[in-house]
Amino acid sequence: MHAIAARAVPAGDASPSSWPTAAGAVALLTVTVSLLLTAFAWPSVRSSVHDVPIAVAGPAPAVEEFTAVLGRRLPGGFEVTEVADCAAAERLVRDREVYGAIDLGSGTPRVITASAASTAVAQTLNSIAADLDRSRGTGTAVVARDLVPLPADDPRGTGLAAGALPLVMGGLLAALVLTRLVRGSTRRVTGVFAFAFTGGLAVTAILQFWLGALNGSYWANSGAVALTLAATSLSILGLMSVLGYVGFGLGAATMMLIGNPLSGTATAPEMLPGRSGALGQLLPPGAGGQLLRSTAFFDGHGVTRSVVVLAAWLTLGMMLCLAGGLRARAAATTVDDPATRTTA
Repeated sequence: MHAIAARAVPAGDASPSSWPTAAGAVALLTVTVSLLLTAFAWPSVRSSVHDVPIAVAGPAPAVEEFTAVLGRRLPGGFEVTEVADCAAAERLVRDREVYGAIDLGSGTPRVITASAASTAVAQTLNSIAADLDRSRGTGTAVVARDLVPLPADDPRGTGLAAGALPLVMGGLLAALVLTRLVRGSTRRVTGVFAFAFTGGLAVTAILQFWLGALNGSYWANSGAVALTLAATSLSILGLMSVLGYVGFGLGAATMMLIGNPLSGTATAPEMLPGRSGALGQLLPPGAGGQLLRSTAFFDGHGVTRSVVVLAAWLTLGMMLCLAGGLRARAAATTVDDPATRTTA
């Protein structure tokens, strides 16, 4: 009877965890949720305009006066590039060297924005120009022109901003699934590139043809998405091949808690607090988001830095995968060595 009663009690209930273990689990969960909140809320709450590159066109005295007033209104808010005329300012906007421009050549400020580059910066430029014009007491409305607008189906750019997190999660999931289901470093790396290709086609088709969030060449946009997926998943796969699941945790934390919140995809890297936006552009989520904006709305202008960053992460991932594969083969050779077995 005693034996039957003992078997009836679930094994998990026979030896419950100690209270210190339970307290440690609660503390771990508390720290985790605090980190998640900090990672995703801090960049949004502390966002502001600082060091945003813009162009100001017009006569030198007018440009100097406007720049001085702008500096008093928003100290450190903008990096102003002085140009001779409106055509030069538009060229800088299209080349993604500045986010927008203000033309003072006609007396009344004319605002040139590119909402495809950043809706937040475009709104800020329109607001500042209107305030400055009201302070001058001219009574005339500021002329605003969106030089590179977002698609009519997604005028606020929500589709592009919302697509950043699924790309990161897709890269994490690819590394995890390939590690669990596929053996051999060569096959896993091949799987990453195959997934990046098919995933790039699928994600771009959804964003461009269904949601209407992208313009430009479908194939160029697919290439940008594919390169982002490949850089993310291959770098994490490389970390896993060297460090195991510790590497997955390290890669996931880097991409999810640092890369995604600091990507600047929803606003602009220059609007994130401190230099965090610059850090975000050195990680695949930020570089991938900027690359996709360039291919979708700016005919590929300004892609060089993003491509270099993504290629560097891709190379790092391949080198880590190679190192992990060589180590695994060396370990297998040691185990299969007859001399080793005899010694054992």
